[in-house]
Amino acid sequence: MTTSKRESVGGRIERGGAIPGLDCPSFTLKAPATSPVPVVIAVPHGGRDYPDHVLRAMRDSEFSSLRLEDRLIDEIGVEVARLTGAVLLEAHAPRAMLDLNRSRDDVDWGMIKGARPHPIRHSQANRRARSGLGLVPRRLPGFGEIWRQSLTREELEARIEGIHQPYHAALGRELVRVRDQWGQALLLDLHSMPPLKPSNGESQMPKFVLGDRFGTSCDASLVNHAYRFLEEKGQVVSHNRPYAGGYVLDTHGAVQNGIHAIQIEVCRSTYLDARQEQLSPKARTLVKMLAGLVQDLGAMTARMMGRGDLRNAAE
Repeated sequence: MTTSKRESVGGRIERGGAIPGLDCPSFTLKAPATSPVPVVIAVPHGGRDYPDHVLRAMRDSEFSSLRLEDRLIDEIGVEVARLTGAVLLEAHAPRAMLDLNRSRDDVDWGMIKGARPHPIRHSQANRRARSGLGLVPRRLPGFGEIWRQSLTREELEARIEGIHQPYHAALGRELVRVRDQWGQALLLDLHSMPPLKPSNGESQMPKFVLGDRFGTSCDASLVNHAYRFLEEKGQVVSHNRPYAGGYVLDTHGAVQNGIHAIQIEVCRSTYLDARQEQLSPKARTLVKMLAGLVQDLGAMTARMMGRGDLRNAAE
């Protein structure tokens, strides 16, 4: 695993980690030389760099990859960061190999060959794995098993070392750096979701879901502003339902230390074509709206540095 950093008048580019089976980094971090906002945009589920052996091991690689990826949301994140000057952390490793929004302990050991922990404890740590969508996804609803064969313990550890560890280490360092520079920092963990299905007679389903781990990962004023901002743009918004955030927010959100974290789920119908495979002209409208949101939330976060209790807790 290697990390390369390049400094220039335009800022810093860090390429780190390694995708097992490919000669390429598992993430890229781009930080402007001077950022106008204390915001880090992270895109953990947009990666599309698949090793050949991974594709061969999938029962239906085209179907499963399309279902697992936050399809092309990384391209939305790139444009939003470019327009706003926010820091961008972009994962290249696909979610099919390893889900960056899961704990490294959230493993379905039934899909792993070789030595395993003894005893295996069923707890909150691996509850997602038991549903089929743990650290390495195993099953998809309505489709079943993703893989033709089991994964070796050695391959699992290589993925954790090359993908999971360096990504979260880079994200943690960058959030601390931004917090130390501004007094406060905001992480926007950018995801996309398939269109939600109506229930209980609802006629309009949310196009955006804001998650803050039920109030624990972010100051309420920032989440409330994000909610109002999107509503004023004519969007239907939900808060924490059905997505409240996961491992990323649990790990990196630390309000008491001046680091706030919000998960933003964007409906794929707002920026993809009818087949939900390629960007549509609607993507430009989404980019512009999210850029406005980043600028507003960035300004609010910067003004929060005057809250002495938070600043003192961070020092």
